[in-house]
Amino acid sequence: MTITTEFRLRSSALPLVSIPATLPPDKIVCSHALCLEPDARVFIVEIDAEDDVSEAQLAALDEVVTVTPLGDRGDTTVYKLTVELDDSISPAFDPERFDGAKMKSTNITSEGWHETKEFKDYETFHDFHTTFENHGISLDLISITPDQSSSNDRTGDELTDRQREALTLAVSRGYYESPRQVTAAELAEELDISQPSLSSLLRRGERQLLTSSLDVQEHINTLSK
Repeated sequence: MTITTEFRLRSSALPLVSIPATLPPDKIVCSHALCLEPDARVFIVEIDAEDDVSEAQLAALDEVVTVTPLGDRGDTTVYKLTVELDDSISPAFDPERFDGAKMKSTNITSEGWHETKEFKDYETFHDFHTTFENHGISLDLISITPDQSSSNDRTGDELTDRQREALTLAVSRGYYESPRQVTAAELAEELDISQPSLSSLLRRGERQLLTSSLDVQEHINTLSK
């Protein structure tokens, strides 16, 4: 089952955050990234033409190795930037670790990256999350949505939308890991509900998934009478 995630990455060592931090744009858009070698990446970025950022200004940034103007796209100017990654974070950007992840356009500000990314499964996202956190890059999950059309063996589980949302968040945040990486109270706060309500959602959702996958609903209904 593929999943679509929206999240923020926060670290002063992230590539390209130096542009909105030191030059006129409040935000730039990265539409593509390509890994050349472990410590270097090529980024295709779009900068609002009204901000009047020059090739020389971009080339003067410490992290930028080369700058290639690619022309205009609407109201934006497009550049190809070769960027040298900070040694502290370059392992986190190794594409071979996350070949099941597909990047959509990323908004970059001086505070970090606001990104939407598709992953082939929850495990791949969890590895992605853990790797970035281990390299000092905070990941704040905004939303996570499973693509039900990509799964043929999990339809008919009869979860409510709220149960699915709670279970999806719990899995993505490491609630079912050993040891747990998030508390029930923290999950409840993210969902803006009470901890008892969260526990009830998880318990009912877990029960529904188990009964659906094990095909024991009829036996449980009999015992409940």
